[in-house]
Amino acid sequence: MSIFRLTVLSALMLCFSGAVSPFVVALEQEPRAAPRRVPDDLGHIVVVTQPPLRIVSLTPGATEMLFAAGAGAQLIATVQYSSEPPAARAVPRIGDVATIDMERLVALRPQVVIAWPAGGNPAQRAKIAALGIPLYQQQVARLTDLPGSLRRLGVLAGTEAIAGQAARALEGRLAALERTYRVPAGTQRPTVLLQVWNRPIYTVGGQHLISDALELCGARNVFADLPEPGPLVDTEAVIARNPDIILAAAPPGEGAAWVADWQRFPSLAAVRNHRVVAFENQALSRLGPSVLDATEELCRTIARVSRGSS
Repeated sequence: MSIFRLTVLSALMLCFSGAVSPFVVALEQEPRAAPRRVPDDLGHIVVVTQPPLRIVSLTPGATEMLFAAGAGAQLIATVQYSSEPPAARAVPRIGDVATIDMERLVALRPQVVIAWPAGGNPAQRAKIAALGIPLYQQQVARLTDLPGSLRRLGVLAGTEAIAGQAARALEGRLAALERTYRVPAGTQRPTVLLQVWNRPIYTVGGQHLISDALELCGARNVFADLPEPGPLVDTEAVIARNPDIILAAAPPGEGAAWVADWQRFPSLAAVRNHRVVAFENQALSRLGPSVLDATEELCRTIARVSRGSS
């Protein structure tokens, strides 16, 4: 029987005897420090102790953001695909964005868990909250949300100076991309299907950060009217909307196969004009600071394809 199960069983026995709550035993709370009240990205107040904190991140994007905010040393666990920056690869994994090992999470005694409210596993987030572990919701819907989110993580971790400097750098990058690629209002922009999975076909809706990246690049998401962040669409819907460009945002090494799949539909303008191309930069979906590097590559790709060179 694992230590976790023994701990929980002991807690339940003590609870029923009226001696102590299961949460106190299961988490083995450390001596109390003066609490702080900090806002997360949804405006909810999260009560945490004084930094440094024991932080667990449940998304690759939040992991990258924590390192950018100067809080990498406070990160005690994260999930699969948290590969940026390189230092993040040494942080222990406790699962992936869909499922984490709750026993390991509790055993780590985190003082705050960073979660992505628009994805991941809502049931597990509810369990974390029920355990009394502070849950900080980190989310960006637009590229311009990145600097503010970074600053708030700095407040959470007590690394405001580092986070502020990194946020200003992001603002500078965004301004430069705006100057280079944003087209004036009223200008006709190419419509783009950004395909994030092939069988079945998944794309991004208008509320997704990637849709915002397409707009910055002077393009228009052909499925921007869909409210879901990652909607499932069929080939009939794609044919009906007939995008000018199809970007196959495939995992590394799979883009050519995705592009080949579309050649079965020569009636599509993108196929007919040789504007179906692979885009394998996975940072575009990581939702951390490196998304700006991926956005710049996305803009260059769209500009090149629009000129007729695939």
